Parts: sequence; structure tokens; C-alpha cells
Amino acid sequence: MDALRLQNVVKRFGDFTAVEDLSFSVAAGEVFGFLGGNGAGKTTSLRMVLDILRPDAGTIAVLGRAPGRGNSALLGFLPEERGLYRSMTAIDTIVYFGRLKGMAAADARAEGKVLLERFGLAAFAKTSVDKLSKGMAQKVQLATAVVNKPQLLLLDEPFSGLDPVNQGLLEDEIVRAAKGGAAVVFSTHVMQHAERLCDRLLLLARGRKLFEGTQDAARATLPVEIHLAAQRSPEGLPGVIDAQLRGSDGAWQEWTVRLQPGHDPGDLLEYCTAQGVTLRRFEQRRASLHEVFLHIVGGEAR
Repeated sequence: MDALRLQNVVKRFGDFTAVEDLSFSVAAGEVFGFLGGNGAGKTTSLRMVLDILRPDAGTIAVLGRAPGRGNSALLGFLPEERGLYRSMTAIDTIVYFGRLKGMAAADARAEGKVLLERFGLAAFAKTSVDKLSKGMAQKVQLATAVVNKPQLLLLDEPFSGLDPVNQGLLEDEIVRAAKGGAAVVFSTHVMQHAERLCDRLLLLARGRKLFEGTQDAARATLPVEIHLAAQRSPEGLPGVIDAQLRGSDGAWQEWTVRLQPGHDPGDLLEYCTAQGVTLRRFEQRRASLHEVFLHIVGGEAR
């Protein structure tokens, strides 16, 4: 059973369609990147999963059930707009959210102490939120999202405002949750985090899905780039779209070669070996997820 499934979901606000015919699924133990620029429909989609908003069409299944308050014990959510009760202490805040999710107070307090220790906040357990730094408060908010060890963890732009150290801590928590069997869905427009974490990803623009699949499948939509040194032009070799001469060193010429999308560089290397095309260097350049995003989403987002 999928932990989360959306089928042909539509959400409109008056004449504006925020989400259009959106379908995807996320399995237990999977880290799923929900990627798109500002206004792409990411937050609206997550709010429908949480039953904060209702879809105008389509169906949503959360752990095999319809969205609703009855799922709260199994869910964790970190909203983009962070907000805590400023007069409550760090540990009482975590306990409060644990109780909202159906946990016994003693269990929530015990798990809260474990989380504060792991996040380097054990000494601040009884400090009120308004006395904590912004980074500390964000770690407390993260603790409220995972205190119940959710089966489905939803993170909306979770890295926003975090320094590099705390970004690393959050990445560790995402990996920890997935290894524990949770399905993790996080929305972001920062591709570096998705590149490090995602098993699969979805690219969204103007409420429409433009791509869903693995990172390798996403990169396969771009031409493959090879840097090589050869004694003759690689133009005309199988799969080569074009070749640009970068320089020369005696008899050796440095080329940047673009292969057709999805073409295996190993096939080109094997052909060169078989045909006696002498190579001194053969390096594949791996396209970044940022480049993939611009290729697939860029024009549509504009």
C-alpha cells in the first residue's frame, strides 16, 4: 500500500487553478522531492493532503484512508510558515504537539527529551520559545513534527532560514525517518537538497506535473555531456549531437561532446575502442538537478 496517493486532483480558487489534474504516489521508506518554483502549487497540494483544504476534483489517500483529523497520530508536518507558542518551554511545546497527535503525555515527554538531546538543545528544555534563537526554535518545531515517529512526514520548504549546520541536521532527520519506514515528502525550490536526498522527485509548474521519476530519469531528459581528448574529431560518432573543440596539446585535441538524451556514454567508449579511435581522456559530466529543473520547468514556470 502506498503511504500517499493523489489521483487527478484539482484545486481552484475562483478562476485560478492552483493544482491541475495532479497524480502521484509515495511509498513507505521513500524520500520524495516535491519540486517547483514559487506559486507552483506545492503548499496547496500538501494542505489538501492534511485536509486543511479540500480538492475540487480527484481523490487523495493517506495511508489508505481519506484525509482527515483521524490521521493525525500517523502524520508529521513542518509548515513553511513556522509558528510556536512563544511563552511555552521547548519541552512543553513538544509534549503539547505530541498530545495533539494522540500520544500519552509521558511518552511525548520522553521522546521530546530524546529529540532535544539529539538536536543539541537538552540544556534549553525548560527555556521558553521567545528566549531561543531562531535556529533553536526551528529545531523545536522540527521536533514537534517527528515526536510521534510518523508514518508519513510532510515538510514544506523545510530548509528555509536554516544555516548550513542546521540544514545538515534536518537532512539527517529526513534520512532517519525514511530508514525507520516513514514516507517523507518535502517541497522545495532548492535543488541541492533534493539532489542529496531524493529517491524520486516530481517537478511542478503552474499546478501541473511536468515530470515524475528518479533523478537518473530526470537527467536523461538532457543531452549527455562528455569531455574527451582525442587525435581526431569525434563528430559523426554514434549518438553525438555536436562536438566543440576546446583546445589542443600537440596531436591531442580537447573536445566537449553532447550525446543524445538517454544515450549511454559507455556505448560511445566501446565504439571508440572497437574502431581504434585513440583517447587520452574520457569523462562524463553529470548534469545537476538545477540544470534539469531549468530544462524541464523553466519555460513553463515563466
